[in-house]
Amino acid sequence: MALAAGCSSAPESSAAGQGSALASSSSTAQVRVHYPAGYGHRITLHCGGDSDSWNQSIAATWTTGDVWTASVPVSGAGFACKPLYDDTTWSVGPNYAVTAGGSADIWPHFFHTTGTIDQIADWHSNLLNDDRGVWIYEPPSYTENPAQVYPVVYMQDGQNLFYDEDSFSGVSWNVGGAMDQGASDGSIPEAIIIGIDNDDNRTAEYTPVADPDDGGGSADAYLAFVVQELKPQIDAKLRTVPDAAHTAIVGSSLGALLSLYAGMTDSQVFGLVGALSPSTWWDNNWVIGASASPATLPQRLYLDSGNTGEDDDDVTLTAQLAQVWQAKTNVQVDYLVQDGASHGETYWRQRIPGALSFLLAGVPVAGE
Repeated sequence: MALAAGCSSAPESSAAGQGSALASSSSTAQVRVHYPAGYGHRITLHCGGDSDSWNQSIAATWTTGDVWTASVPVSGAGFACKPLYDDTTWSVGPNYAVTAGGSADIWPHFFHTTGTIDQIADWHSNLLNDDRGVWIYEPPSYTENPAQVYPVVYMQDGQNLFYDEDSFSGVSWNVGGAMDQGASDGSIPEAIIIGIDNDDNRTAEYTPVADPDDGGGSADAYLAFVVQELKPQIDAKLRTVPDAAHTAIVGSSLGALLSLYAGMTDSQVFGLVGALSPSTWWDNNWVIGASASPATLPQRLYLDSGNTGEDDDDVTLTAQLAQVWQAKTNVQVDYLVQDGASHGETYWRQRIPGALSFLLAGVPVAGE
């Protein structure tokens, strides 16, 4: 595997856990670093707590499957480790929490700080009898560490997600930039993003029921395309964690209405739901009543709005919707009102990092 030159990153001053750790009373921990260093190269660990020196190099031993193992002496709370490639290049991102008596599995990367974004221009759906563009964001570690697998976030209005020049408003959500930054500072776990372009059928496809004035009501057909056609191909072609706990669906406006509906009907597929500025007004506030007793419940829901602009970005109705969801004790809900924000990409760009951080936190990537 060819490795491009990259930047070094010294350890963070406080630990941010990415590896799995098991507590016990022992003073050592077993650390397994999953990484294909290549012939003649090595992996080391530097470890410490808030007041410990990180200068000591701990050699890891290569084992079958490109797993490097080391027994690490642990001193005190807040202890963490960070791998180095050839004992010179720090892994990208935050430190990995290590607990005395436990074991930690780490899937690092060293040489890539940006992910890749590709577009398939004519992904065909037999169910919809339609072609549409599909965007695929692969995180920075994807090509560098082939042992790693990832959560997946399915997002609507794909044209607006990545590049300003493709967004209908001239402002994109900059999702790729948000994910790259999150991978670097540890604020967002790495994930694959699938952006699905809208087309002339957007209103119909994003709405669960018909509105007396605006029609629509074809969300079931659209979700069948995502669940039965698109997702199986994504899971087959990419290194995904396909279960609901690692699969999110996110959108804004009518796309947020669709995402909410997916969480209420297909939570066995989409356990994580993000709804930015949802069109709660649709069909006389249909979604508020439907949320009272949905068929299924997602594990997490991120919900937000602004409070200015046309109709104050539906802030009053969205607050009512939030109250309904916050009363459900078996759903984690994060609700936000962005003061001074109106309905549009400029503000969704500002809020998407927090939304993805909440939805993906605690569902870290793992290995095959």
